[in-house]
Amino acid sequence: MGRTSKDKRDVYYRLAKENGWRARSAFKLLQLDEEFQLFQGVTRAVDLCAAPGSWSQVLSQKIEGQVVAVDLQAMAPLPGVTQIQGDITQLATAKEIIQHFQGCSADLVLCDGAPDVTGLHDFDEYMQAQLLLAALNIATNILKPGGCFVAKIFRGRDVTMLYSQLRVFFCSVLCAKPKSSRNSSIEAFAVCQGYDPPAGFVPDLSRPLLDHSYNSDFNQLDGPSRLIVPFVTCGDLSAYDSDRSYPLDLQDGSEYKYTPPTQPPISPPYQEACRLKKKGLLAKDRVDILTQPLATPQRAGKMA
Repeated sequence: MGRTSKDKRDVYYRLAKENGWRARSAFKLLQLDEEFQLFQGVTRAVDLCAAPGSWSQVLSQKIEGQVVAVDLQAMAPLPGVTQIQGDITQLATAKEIIQHFQGCSADLVLCDGAPDVTGLHDFDEYMQAQLLLAALNIATNILKPGGCFVAKIFRGRDVTMLYSQLRVFFCSVLCAKPKSSRNSSIEAFAVCQGYDPPAGFVPDLSRPLLDHSYNSDFNQLDGPSRLIVPFVTCGDLSAYDSDRSYPLDLQDGSEYKYTPPTQPPISPPYQEACRLKKKGLLAKDRVDILTQPLATPQRAGKMA
């Protein structure tokens, strides 16, 4: 019951499985490309925070060239995709990417990564901004002049500062919301085109993008530098609504059949919890905790 209800509730989740995509996020990249022609002329692309690999999967099918996927987590292999299990904040990772391109720079750098959200929006927005800046930092080491950078952002009241930082390095910065992204989600995507770093800028992963060592002309983000980036939506009104529920009845009258995920997760964090739940150990642990006598003040002090 739970499986079919999720397929009914999230149409993009269902379509992803039916079309062989690893995750519903594949439609986000497809809709962004439809709006901005991201893949036009691209022969070398990098997918940061790639797991489980839906964006790398799209790249491998849409461009003729090399695709490098980077993530700290293990990812199931994909045909035509070179995988690097590494940290995007490390210079060694950038060097390894360039090595796979035989010293050439990338045309397109993508990052669909996000931290584990807490529900505290200000904190989540800050953590997402730091992840984006880490991706941007590595992009400045591997992206060619005129290249494109696309990364997930969480829209909030202080997001204009992040736009201003991106605008320092790119001729065009837009905020895009694909149709497959739920309206209830604060996520959007910064689409940065025309990589053009300031004169004298030297990429260095050992220090922040903007600090006191650079000249004041582009290190200050006050006045005209604080800009409001245009917001666009990707997809027309005829596209599926990611917040709606759709019936599972097929047009030809045939019976709907559940489709399993294209690629199950590799060692997910919840695997141990599921195992304990099946054995009833989690319920038993809760009973043991409820039946234990309260600790004395002395013991409670030790525990603290």
